[in-house]
Amino acid sequence: MPSVCFYFQVHQPYRIKHFRVFDIGHDDAYFNDNSENDLNNRRILEKVARKSYLPANRTILELIKKHPNFKVSYSLSGVLMEQLEKFSPETLESFQDLAETGNVEFLSETYYHSLSFLYSPEEFRTQVKMHKDKIMEHFGQKPKVFRNTELIYNNSLAVEIEKMGYKGILAEGADHIMGWRSPNFLYRPKGTKNLSVLLKNYRLSDDIAFRFSSRDWKDYPLTAPKFSQWVSAVNGNGNLVNLFMDYETFGEHQWEDTGIFEFLRHLPGEILKHPDNDFVTPSEAIDRYNPVSELDVHNFISWADIERDLSAWLSNPIQNDAIRKLYDLEKTVLGSNNKALIDTWRKMQTSDHFYYMCTKWFADGDVHKYFNPYSSPYEAFISFMNALGDLRLRIPHKNKEKATAP
Repeated sequence: MPSVCFYFQVHQPYRIKHFRVFDIGHDDAYFNDNSENDLNNRRILEKVARKSYLPANRTILELIKKHPNFKVSYSLSGVLMEQLEKFSPETLESFQDLAETGNVEFLSETYYHSLSFLYSPEEFRTQVKMHKDKIMEHFGQKPKVFRNTELIYNNSLAVEIEKMGYKGILAEGADHIMGWRSPNFLYRPKGTKNLSVLLKNYRLSDDIAFRFSSRDWKDYPLTAPKFSQWVSAVNGNGNLVNLFMDYETFGEHQWEDTGIFEFLRHLPGEILKHPDNDFVTPSEAIDRYNPVSELDVHNFISWADIERDLSAWLSNPIQNDAIRKLYDLEKTVLGSNNKALIDTWRKMQTSDHFYYMCTKWFADGDVHKYFNPYSSPYEAFISFMNALGDLRLRIPHKNKEKATAP
Protein backbone atom coordinates (compact mmCIF):
# COMPACT_ATOMS: atom_id res chain seq x y z
CA MET A 1 0.00 0.00 0.00
CA PRO A 2 1.74 3.16 -1.07
CA SER A 3 0.72 6.30 0.78
CA VAL A 4 1.19 9.31 -1.43
CA CYS A 5 2.87 12.25 0.30
CA PHE A 6 2.64 15.54 -1.58
CA TYR A 7 5.07 18.26 -0.53
CA PHE A 8 5.23 21.65 -2.25
CA GLN A 9 7.98 24.26 -1.86
CA VAL A 10 6.55 27.78 -2.14
CA HIS A 11 9.19 30.47 -2.38
CA GLN A 12 10.01 33.80 -3.99
CA PRO A 13 13.20 35.71 -3.12
CA TYR A 14 13.72 39.43 -2.76
CA ARG A 15 15.71 39.94 -5.98
CA ILE A 16 18.40 42.63 -5.88
CA LYS A 17 17.90 45.40 -8.43
CA HIS A 18 20.65 46.50 -10.81
CA PHE A 19 22.82 48.14 -8.16
CA ARG A 20 25.62 50.19 -9.75
CA VAL A 21 28.94 51.03 -8.19
CA PHE A 22 27.80 54.68 -8.29
CA ASP A 23 24.87 53.77 -6.01
CA ILE A 24 27.17 52.69 -3.16
CA GLY A 25 26.72 55.12 -0.28
CA HIS A 26 23.67 56.75 -1.88
CA ASP A 27 20.93 54.07 -1.92
CA ASP A 28 20.05 51.62 0.87
CA ALA A 29 17.05 50.04 -0.92
CA TYR A 30 18.35 47.02 -2.82
CA PHE A 31 15.06 45.20 -3.49
CA ASN A 32 12.77 47.95 -4.80
CA ASP A 33 13.03 47.65 -8.59
CA ASN A 34 9.81 49.07 -10.05
CA SER A 35 10.52 48.52 -13.74
CA GLU A 36 8.85 46.04 -16.09
CA ASN A 37 11.74 43.57 -15.83
CA ASP A 38 12.05 40.38 -13.77
CA LEU A 39 13.82 42.10 -10.86
CA ASN A 40 10.56 43.83 -9.86
CA ASN A 41 9.60 41.67 -6.88
CA ARG A 42 6.03 42.94 -6.64
CA ARG A 43 5.43 42.37 -10.34
CA ILE A 44 6.80 38.81 -10.19
CA LEU A 45 4.90 37.92 -7.02
CA GLU A 46 1.60 39.19 -8.42
CA LYS A 47 2.17 37.34 -11.71
CA VAL A 48 3.00 34.02 -10.03
CA ALA A 49 0.09 34.40 -7.61
CA ARG A 50 -2.30 34.98 -10.52
CA LYS A 51 -0.96 32.17 -12.71
CA SER A 52 -0.06 29.60 -10.07
CA TYR A 53 -0.75 30.08 -6.37
CA LEU A 54 -4.38 31.19 -6.53
CA PRO A 55 -5.63 28.66 -9.12
CA ALA A 56 -3.59 25.87 -7.52
CA ASN A 57 -4.99 26.66 -4.08
CA ARG A 58 -8.53 26.71 -5.46
CA THR A 59 -7.92 23.31 -7.04
CA ILE A 60 -6.43 21.81 -3.86
CA LEU A 61 -9.39 23.13 -1.83
CA GLU A 62 -11.84 21.60 -4.34
CA LEU A 63 -9.99 18.29 -4.11
CA ILE A 64 -10.06 18.25 -0.30
CA LYS A 65 -13.81 18.88 -0.37
CA LYS A 66 -14.31 16.13 -2.97
CA HIS A 67 -11.91 13.63 -1.38
CA PRO A 68 -11.92 14.19 2.42
CA ASN A 69 -8.79 12.04 2.82
CA PHE A 70 -6.72 13.97 0.31
CA LYS A 71 -3.71 15.53 2.11
CA VAL A 72 -0.87 17.85 1.07
CA SER A 73 1.99 19.69 2.78
CA TYR A 74 3.72 22.99 2.11
CA SER A 75 6.79 24.90 3.09
CA LEU A 76 6.34 28.63 2.53
CA SER A 77 9.56 30.57 2.98
CA GLY A 78 9.44 33.54 5.35
CA VAL A 79 10.38 35.97 2.58
CA LEU A 80 7.51 34.59 0.48
CA MET A 81 5.04 35.10 3.33
CA GLU A 82 6.27 38.69 3.78
CA GLN A 83 5.68 39.42 0.10
CA LEU A 84 2.22 37.85 0.22
CA GLU A 85 1.38 40.09 3.16
CA LYS A 86 2.39 43.18 1.16
CA PHE A 87 1.52 42.34 -2.44
CA SER A 88 -1.09 39.57 -2.45
CA PRO A 89 -2.97 39.16 0.85
CA GLU A 90 -5.73 37.23 -0.96
CA THR A 91 -3.17 34.52 -1.74
CA LEU A 92 -2.12 34.32 1.91
CA GLU A 93 -5.80 34.01 2.85
CA SER A 94 -6.21 31.16 0.36
CA PHE A 95 -3.38 29.26 2.08
CA GLN A 96 -5.10 29.95 5.41
CA ASP A 97 -8.32 28.51 3.98
CA LEU A 98 -6.38 25.34 3.17
CA ALA A 99 -4.93 25.23 6.69
CA GLU A 100 -8.44 25.37 8.16
CA THR A 101 -9.43 22.14 6.39
CA GLY A 102 -7.13 20.16 8.72
CA ASN A 103 -5.77 18.28 5.68
CA VAL A 104 -2.71 20.46 5.18
CA GLU A 105 0.59 20.38 7.07
CA PHE A 106 3.05 23.29 7.06
CA LEU A 107 6.74 22.43 7.47
CA SER A 108 9.67 24.32 8.97
CA GLU A 109 12.59 25.82 7.06
CA THR A 110 14.93 28.78 7.34
CA TYR A 111 12.99 32.05 7.23
CA TYR A 112 15.22 33.50 4.51
CA HIS A 113 15.54 30.29 2.44
CA SER A 114 19.24 30.53 3.17
CA LEU A 115 22.39 28.42 3.20
CA SER A 116 23.00 29.43 6.83
CA PHE A 117 23.51 25.88 8.11
CA LEU A 118 26.71 25.73 6.03
CA TYR A 119 28.15 28.96 7.46
CA SER A 120 26.64 29.78 10.85
CA PRO A 121 24.77 27.26 13.04
CA GLU A 122 23.62 30.05 15.36
CA GLU A 123 22.20 32.08 12.49
CA PHE A 124 20.55 28.90 11.18
CA ARG A 125 18.81 28.25 14.49
CA THR A 126 17.65 31.88 14.65
CA GLN A 127 16.12 31.74 11.17
CA VAL A 128 14.36 28.43 11.87
CA LYS A 129 12.86 29.93 15.02
CA MET A 130 11.72 33.02 13.07
CA HIS A 131 10.08 30.81 10.46
CA LYS A 132 8.36 28.64 13.06
CA ASP A 133 6.88 31.76 14.68
CA LYS A 134 5.64 33.01 11.28
CA ILE A 135 3.92 29.70 10.54
CA MET A 136 2.20 29.83 13.92
CA GLU A 137 1.14 33.46 13.29
CA HIS A 138 -0.48 32.75 9.93
CA PHE A 139 -1.60 29.12 10.12
CA GLY A 140 -1.81 28.25 13.82
CA GLN A 141 0.45 25.23 13.41
CA LYS A 142 3.64 24.28 15.24
CA PRO A 143 5.75 22.50 12.59
CA LYS A 144 6.99 19.02 13.49
CA VAL A 145 8.88 18.24 10.29
CA PHE A 146 11.77 20.20 8.80
CA ARG A 147 12.96 20.65 5.27
CA ASN A 148 16.11 22.60 4.59
CA THR A 149 16.58 25.05 1.72
CA GLU A 150 16.35 23.15 -1.61
CA LEU A 151 16.45 19.85 0.33
CA ILE A 152 20.10 20.38 1.32
CA TYR A 153 20.85 17.57 3.76
CA ASN A 154 23.52 15.46 5.46
CA ASN A 155 24.02 13.55 8.73
CA SER A 156 25.09 16.62 10.73
CA LEU A 157 21.96 18.55 9.72
CA ALA A 158 19.76 15.60 10.72
CA VAL A 159 21.44 15.44 14.15
CA GLU A 160 20.93 19.19 14.65
CA ILE A 161 17.28 18.98 13.60
CA GLU A 162 16.60 16.20 16.10
CA LYS A 163 18.19 18.33 18.85
CA MET A 164 15.82 21.15 17.84
CA GLY A 165 12.83 18.91 18.59
CA TYR A 166 11.62 17.78 15.16
CA LYS A 167 10.47 14.24 14.42
CA GLY A 168 11.22 14.24 10.71
CA ILE A 169 13.17 15.78 7.88
CA LEU A 170 12.87 15.73 4.08
CA ALA A 171 15.69 14.90 1.68
CA GLU A 172 16.39 13.99 -1.92
CA GLY A 173 16.34 10.29 -2.83
CA ALA A 174 19.50 10.71 -4.89
CA ASP A 175 20.81 7.58 -6.60
CA HIS A 176 24.37 8.02 -5.30
CA ILE A 177 23.22 7.81 -1.68
CA MET A 178 20.44 5.25 -2.15
CA GLY A 179 22.37 2.63 -4.11
CA TRP A 180 20.13 -0.46 -4.26
CA ARG A 181 17.70 0.94 -1.70
CA SER A 182 14.30 2.46 -2.49
CA PRO A 183 13.15 6.00 -1.62
CA ASN A 184 9.70 4.53 -0.99
CA PHE A 185 10.41 3.81 2.70
CA LEU A 186 11.27 5.83 5.80
CA TYR A 187 14.89 5.74 7.01
CA ARG A 188 16.70 6.67 10.24
CA PRO A 189 19.46 9.28 9.70
CA LYS A 190 22.84 8.15 11.03
CA GLY A 191 23.57 9.66 14.46
CA THR A 192 19.90 10.19 15.41
CA LYS A 193 17.68 8.17 17.73
CA ASN A 194 14.12 9.05 16.83
CA LEU A 195 14.25 11.17 13.68
CA SER A 196 12.84 9.86 10.38
CA VAL A 197 13.85 11.00 6.92
CA LEU A 198 11.39 11.06 3.99
CA LEU A 199 13.08 10.78 0.60
CA LYS A 200 11.83 12.33 -2.60
CA ASN A 201 10.93 9.89 -5.35
CA TYR A 202 12.63 12.07 -7.91
CA ARG A 203 11.64 10.06 -10.97
CA LEU A 204 7.89 10.34 -10.34
CA SER A 205 8.19 13.88 -8.95
CA ASP A 206 10.16 15.11 -11.97
CA ASP A 207 7.68 13.46 -14.36
CA ILE A 208 5.21 16.10 -13.17
CA ALA A 209 7.56 19.00 -12.38
CA PHE A 210 9.88 18.86 -15.41
CA ARG A 211 8.65 16.42 -18.06
CA PHE A 212 4.89 17.00 -17.99
CA SER A 213 4.77 19.19 -21.11
CA SER A 214 7.85 17.83 -22.89
CA ARG A 215 6.80 16.53 -26.28
CA ASP A 216 10.20 14.83 -26.64
CA TRP A 217 9.48 12.62 -23.63
CA LYS A 218 8.56 9.05 -24.56
CA ASP A 219 5.67 9.05 -22.08
CA TYR A 220 4.14 12.30 -23.33
CA PRO A 221 1.30 13.09 -22.80
CA LEU A 222 1.16 12.37 -19.09
CA THR A 223 -2.37 11.67 -17.90
CA ALA A 224 -3.76 11.14 -14.42
CA PRO A 225 -4.72 7.46 -15.13
CA LYS A 226 -1.22 6.74 -16.46
CA PHE A 227 0.55 8.38 -13.52
CA SER A 228 -1.72 6.69 -10.97
CA GLN A 229 -0.75 3.30 -12.49
CA TRP A 230 2.92 4.13 -11.87
CA VAL A 231 2.08 5.01 -8.26
CA SER A 232 0.07 1.81 -7.76
CA ALA A 233 2.98 -0.22 -9.15
CA VAL A 234 4.82 0.58 -5.90
CA ASN A 235 2.40 -1.76 -4.09
CA GLY A 236 4.41 -4.52 -2.45
CA ASN A 237 7.69 -2.64 -2.83
CA GLY A 238 7.30 0.40 -0.66
CA ASN A 239 5.18 2.25 1.88
CA LEU A 240 5.45 5.78 0.56
CA VAL A 241 5.56 7.68 -2.71
CA ASN A 242 7.01 11.08 -1.83
CA LEU A 243 6.13 13.60 -4.54
CA PHE A 244 8.16 16.72 -3.72
CA MET A 245 8.23 19.71 -6.11
CA ASP A 246 7.99 23.48 -6.49
CA TYR A 247 4.39 24.69 -6.17
CA GLU A 248 5.07 26.94 -9.16
CA THR A 249 4.99 23.73 -11.23
CA PHE A 250 1.27 24.39 -11.46
CA GLY A 251 0.65 27.33 -13.76
CA GLU A 252 4.09 28.98 -13.82
CA HIS A 253 6.63 26.31 -14.84
CA GLN A 254 3.93 24.26 -16.55
CA TRP A 255 1.46 26.76 -18.00
CA GLU A 256 -2.28 26.30 -17.70
CA ASP A 257 -2.59 25.49 -21.42
CA THR A 258 -0.41 22.38 -20.93
CA GLY A 259 -3.31 20.85 -19.00
CA ILE A 260 -1.43 20.74 -15.68
CA PHE A 261 -4.43 21.88 -13.61
CA GLU A 262 -6.71 19.31 -15.21
CA PHE A 263 -4.06 16.69 -14.45
CA LEU A 264 -3.96 17.80 -10.79
CA ARG A 265 -7.75 17.93 -10.62
CA HIS A 266 -8.11 14.28 -11.68
CA LEU A 267 -5.03 12.75 -10.04
CA PRO A 268 -6.33 12.07 -6.50
CA GLY A 269 -9.46 10.35 -7.81
CA GLU A 270 -7.39 8.12 -10.08
CA ILE A 271 -4.94 7.24 -7.28
CA LEU A 272 -7.77 6.42 -4.89
CA LYS A 273 -9.30 3.97 -7.39
CA HIS A 274 -6.74 1.46 -6.08
CA PRO A 275 -8.15 0.34 -2.71
CA ASP A 276 -4.70 0.16 -1.07
CA ASN A 277 -3.67 3.73 -1.93
CA ASP A 278 -4.16 6.76 0.27
CA PHE A 279 -2.66 10.18 1.05
CA VAL A 280 -0.64 11.26 4.10
CA THR A 281 1.18 14.34 5.33
CA PRO A 282 4.85 13.93 6.37
CA SER A 283 3.89 13.81 10.07
CA GLU A 284 1.28 11.14 9.41
CA ALA A 285 3.79 9.09 7.40
CA ILE A 286 6.23 9.19 10.33
CA ASP A 287 3.51 8.16 12.80
CA ARG A 288 2.33 5.30 10.59
CA TYR A 289 5.57 3.72 9.31
CA ASN A 290 8.82 2.68 10.94
CA PRO A 291 12.24 3.39 9.42
CA VAL A 292 13.50 0.29 7.63
CA SER A 293 17.22 1.01 8.09
CA GLU A 294 19.86 3.64 8.79
CA LEU A 295 20.74 6.23 6.14
CA ASP A 296 24.34 7.48 6.19
CA VAL A 297 24.92 10.70 4.21
CA HIS A 298 28.30 12.31 4.87
CA ASN A 299 28.42 14.82 2.02
CA PHE A 300 25.73 17.36 1.41
CA ILE A 301 23.02 16.48 -1.09
CA SER A 302 20.20 18.63 -2.48
CA TRP A 303 17.44 18.41 -5.07
CA ALA A 304 19.17 20.81 -7.48
CA ASP A 305 20.71 20.00 -10.86
CA ILE A 306 21.96 16.67 -12.16
CA GLU A 307 24.65 16.45 -9.48
CA ARG A 308 22.14 16.92 -6.63
CA ASP A 309 24.80 18.52 -4.45
CA LEU A 310 25.75 22.12 -3.52
CA SER A 311 27.18 23.05 -6.91
CA ALA A 312 24.10 25.05 -7.94
CA TRP A 313 25.11 27.68 -5.35
CA LEU A 314 28.77 27.07 -4.55
CA SER A 315 30.62 25.77 -7.60
CA ASN A 316 32.63 28.77 -8.82
CA PRO A 317 34.87 31.50 -7.34
CA ILE A 318 32.34 34.34 -7.64
CA GLN A 319 29.68 32.38 -5.73
CA ASN A 320 32.13 31.43 -2.98
CA ASP A 321 33.57 34.93 -2.75
CA ALA A 322 30.13 36.54 -2.47
CA ILE A 323 28.80 34.25 0.24
CA ARG A 324 32.03 34.27 2.26
CA LYS A 325 32.13 38.08 2.30
CA LEU A 326 28.43 38.15 3.30
CA TYR A 327 28.92 35.89 6.32
CA ASP A 328 32.14 37.74 7.25
CA LEU A 329 29.83 40.61 8.23
CA GLU A 330 27.76 38.50 10.64
CA LYS A 331 29.26 39.73 13.92
CA THR A 332 29.31 43.38 12.98
CA VAL A 333 25.81 43.41 11.49
CA LEU A 334 24.23 41.54 14.42
CA GLY A 335 26.25 43.62 16.89
CA SER A 336 24.75 46.80 15.47
CA ASN A 337 21.29 45.84 16.83
CA ASN A 338 19.94 47.76 13.83
CA LYS A 339 16.82 45.81 12.78
CA ALA A 340 16.72 47.20 9.25
CA LEU A 341 20.41 46.46 8.68
CA ILE A 342 20.07 42.92 10.05
CA ASP A 343 16.97 42.25 7.93
CA THR A 344 18.74 43.43 4.77
CA TRP A 345 21.80 41.29 5.56
CA ARG A 346 19.52 38.29 6.02
CA LYS A 347 17.59 38.94 2.80
CA MET A 348 20.94 38.81 1.02
CA GLN A 349 21.45 35.28 2.43
CA THR A 350 18.62 33.87 0.29
CA SER A 351 20.08 31.03 -1.78
CA ASP A 352 18.69 32.40 -5.06
CA HIS A 353 21.30 35.18 -5.13
CA PHE A 354 24.09 32.59 -5.40
CA TYR A 355 22.07 30.38 -7.76
CA TYR A 356 21.92 33.32 -10.20
CA MET A 357 25.76 33.44 -10.17
CA CYS A 358 26.09 29.82 -11.32
CA THR A 359 28.15 29.38 -14.50
CA LYS A 360 27.19 25.81 -15.37
CA TRP A 361 26.53 24.87 -18.96
CA PHE A 362 24.66 22.09 -20.73
CA ALA A 363 21.28 20.94 -19.35
CA ASP A 364 21.70 22.48 -15.89
CA GLY A 365 22.85 25.74 -17.48
CA ASP A 366 19.54 26.02 -19.34
CA VAL A 367 17.61 25.57 -16.09
CA HIS A 368 19.71 28.23 -14.33
CA LYS A 369 19.20 30.60 -17.27
CA TYR A 370 15.42 30.03 -17.14
CA PHE A 371 15.27 31.09 -13.49
CA ASN A 372 17.85 33.90 -13.71
CA PRO A 373 16.41 37.45 -13.87
CA TYR A 374 19.87 38.85 -14.77
CA SER A 375 21.39 38.76 -18.25
CA SER A 376 24.39 36.77 -16.96
CA PRO A 377 25.83 35.27 -13.75
CA TYR A 378 28.40 38.07 -13.72
CA GLU A 379 25.70 40.74 -13.75
CA ALA A 380 24.11 39.02 -10.73
CA PHE A 381 27.50 39.00 -8.97
CA ILE A 382 28.17 42.68 -9.70
CA SER A 383 24.79 43.85 -8.35
CA PHE A 384 25.20 41.65 -5.26
CA MET A 385 28.73 42.83 -4.47
CA ASN A 386 27.86 46.49 -5.00
CA ALA A 387 24.90 46.14 -2.64
CA LEU A 388 27.13 44.33 -0.14
CA GLY A 389 29.65 47.16 -0.41
CA ASP A 390 26.91 49.63 0.43
CA LEU A 391 25.71 47.48 3.34
CA ARG A 392 29.24 47.43 4.74
CA LEU A 393 29.37 51.24 4.67
CA ARG A 394 26.14 51.41 6.67
CA ILE A 395 27.41 49.36 9.60
CA PRO A 396 27.84 51.81 12.52
CA HIS A 397 31.48 52.81 12.90
CA LYS A 398 31.79 51.61 16.52
CA ASN A 399 30.81 48.08 15.45
CA LYS A 400 33.49 48.01 12.79
CA GLU A 401 36.07 49.07 15.38
CA LYS A 402 34.86 46.43 17.81
CA ALA A 403 35.11 43.74 15.14
CA THR A 404 38.67 44.67 14.18
CA ALA A 405 39.99 45.12 17.76
CA PRO A 406 42.62 42.52 18.86
